[in-house]
Amino acid sequence: QVQLVESGGGLVQAGGSLRLSCAASGRIFSSNAMGWFRQAPGKEREFVATERWTGGVTYYADSVKGRFTMSRDNAKNTVYLQMNSLKPEDTAVYFCAAARNQPWPIPNVSQYDFWGQGTQVTVSS
Repeated sequence: QVQLVESGGGLVQAGGSLRLSCAASGRIFSSNAMGWFRQAPGKEREFVATERWTGGVTYYADSVKGRFTMSRDNAKNTVYLQMNSLKPEDTAVYFCAAARNQPWPIPNVSQYDFWGQGTQVTVSS
């Protein structure tokens, strides 16, 4: 099992920035990549970004490319999502997730085995 705990959400004005963190514990070695997803009220959970634990390879949704940056600290078993130039449409609950032995890239909800509880991000206009 892998346990994931997100933090860093909050309320920010449009154009502002936030950094989300996701601390992983448990059988980390069983996962090969981490991902960030988000879910707005009444909408399906959607892919935001994913990164391999090794090699630093990342992949982003078109809607966040150039504004969001995913990174990791292997020593701390933590991944981050730096969100800049935030827009009201970025408002959602953000989840981190861990995938095991999936072919790259990994943009689908069904490819992830473990999920955090989510952290709310609200962007005001």
